[in-house]
Amino acid sequence: MNIGEVSKATGVPAKTIRYYEEIGLIIPNRDDNGYRRFRDQDLHKLAFLGRARALGFPIVDCRNLMQLYDDSGRSSAEVKAIAQDHLEDIDRKITDLQEMRETLHSLVTACAGDNRPDCPILASLAGGFEPKT
Repeated sequence: MNIGEVSKATGVPAKTIRYYEEIGLIIPNRDDNGYRRFRDQDLHKLAFLGRARALGFPIVDCRNLMQLYDDSGRSSAEVKAIAQDHLEDIDRKITDLQEMRETLHSLVTACAGDNRPDCPILASLAGGFEPKT
């Protein structure tokens, strides 16, 4: 299969497939003319990567998860540790986003949104600093 067919079959954009090749996550065969020729195992890896990236795993974790997947002697504890670390990162991001939302909600609520120049949103972004005129 060529890169367009693989992209369509896996849902992974061709540009991303080229990037994965560049960083060594996949290594497709090359025809004499230099065109990539993907095997079934490449499709499987790309689908795996697509699902892992959709869950937000960073590239380094994707690489480690693929290595573990290919290792029949792996322990599921290693896989779980990677997933658990990622879950904790997601939880931290959710907490941060909730705090940002609360802060922004307070600022939006405090802003009159009228024709006056006073704006608590801008004052907050300026760190409370108002230039002297």
